[in-house]
Amino acid sequence: MMRSSAASRRTVMKGMGAGALALGGLGFGIGSARADLAKAEKLLKELIGSKTPQEGKVRLEMPQIAENGQTVPLTAAVDSPMTPDNYCKVIHIIAEGNPEAGVCSFKFTPLSGRAEFSTRMRLAQTQNVWAVAEMSDGSVWMTKTEVKVTIGGCGG
Repeated sequence: MMRSSAASRRTVMKGMGAGALALGGLGFGIGSARADLAKAEKLLKELIGSKTPQEGKVRLEMPQIAENGQTVPLTAAVDSPMTPDNYCKVIHIIAEGNPEAGVCSFKFTPLSGRAEFSTRMRLAQTQNVWAVAEMSDGSVWMTKTEVKVTIGGCGG
């Protein structure tokens, strides 16, 4: 009796494996949820409107190679006097190859003293990470850096 129940479990498990392979072949895999450059650019437009970002003022420090995409350190800073008349209002971090391109946004006031933060993020794959700063005078500044990821941190 035990022999037949073991055989039926084995048959069920084989069937489940075949079903999982069939679903993967239909495009239900992880790769179908990836963001891309067009999505990142769309998000940037939603955040800053029709303004054109300029290069400079923003510094983004990340490792060139992330051995594990689960926890990648980053530091972002903006060269700003942080006075009531001239300060950084917000820094956005965008990862163009993650399932969701928008990573985080940090808001600042003149009372912040410095427009700088450090945190960790997940990266799904090798990609560009953008730091975009909106200033109190309406200008927008940005920088990009490529991070090579050896083991993806977003399920990849």
